[in-house]
Amino acid sequence: MEAESPDREWKKGSAELLILSLLEQQPRHGYDICKLITARSGGALTFHVTTLYPLLSRLEARGLVQGRWVEKADQRRRRYYSLTPSGRKVLASQRKSWQDFVLAIGRVMGTENA
Repeated sequence: MEAESPDREWKKGSAELLILSLLEQQPRHGYDICKLITARSGGALTFHVTTLYPLLSRLEARGLVQGRWVEKADQRRRRYYSLTPSGRKVLASQRKSWQDFVLAIGRVMGTENA
């Protein structure tokens, strides 16, 4: 039997963590974020720009990311997002919470040391 893709609610609940994690490495534009999530998850997770940009806008309004427009020759103008110091703090907290959650689930399932 083929494994099902992650539940929509799991994706929705982890979207912020995924985006902040990718922006921790370097500034990125929305399309790049979408491609990386799909590639790094082996296709199990996909985000469309139509859902990603409102989330980026909310993160920016909360002061967790900062966007800036970049124009390059022979390319269209793109908005690059980078992590702010507040975003780094929130990311660290979310990462710790996620790790604690995964450990707790592993203990319940009996797979923590598997």
